[in-house]
Amino acid sequence: MEILGLTGSIGMGKSTAAGMFRHLGVPVYDADANAHRLTKPDGAAFADIATLFPDVIVDGKIDRQLLGARVFGDPAALKALEGILHPLIRAARNDFIRNCQRAGFALVVLDIPLLFETDGQKQCDNVAVVSAPAFIQKQRVMRRPGMSPQKFAEILKKQMPDREKRRKADFIIPTGLGRAVTFRVIQSIISELTHRN
Repeated sequence: MEILGLTGSIGMGKSTAAGMFRHLGVPVYDADANAHRLTKPDGAAFADIATLFPDVIVDGKIDRQLLGARVFGDPAALKALEGILHPLIRAARNDFIRNCQRAGFALVVLDIPLLFETDGQKQCDNVAVVSAPAFIQKQRVMRRPGMSPQKFAEILKKQMPDREKRRKADFIIPTGLGRAVTFRVIQSIISELTHRN
């Protein structure tokens, strides 16, 4: 079974690309969605986060915006939060891979935003990076609720630059040339990787 890491900087179209892989029958592990599940009131990380950051609990739930603001710019707080989340996320990812192997899939995708930044590429056979021109990226990101130019700049500082990600990638998925182009590139990646076995 081939494991393809899917990554890309904020606003590059990774969610759209992941949806296309799913549409084409490839199982996709979504690290962000898993983190959301873990932080829900019945999630495995909730109690530890609530103990560590009681000020982010509103109406019995973790206020994700408050939590983000709490750890943003505070490396010690961010490290503590990652210490809670990362082992749980890693375990869920390993379960996903095992289940897909048992089910006989030829290819799976690990959708991980900070793949290179967290050394996640070591668990992958290949890496695909979604990429679009910087002006398209900025337009997409600035449409998000609560986004400001300053916040966008801060997020980019924490991410590996797009050109470096593209240099490290085995495949580049363009997302600034229209969905049809993106879809065709993804089809060709699937075809290449599923015919290797």
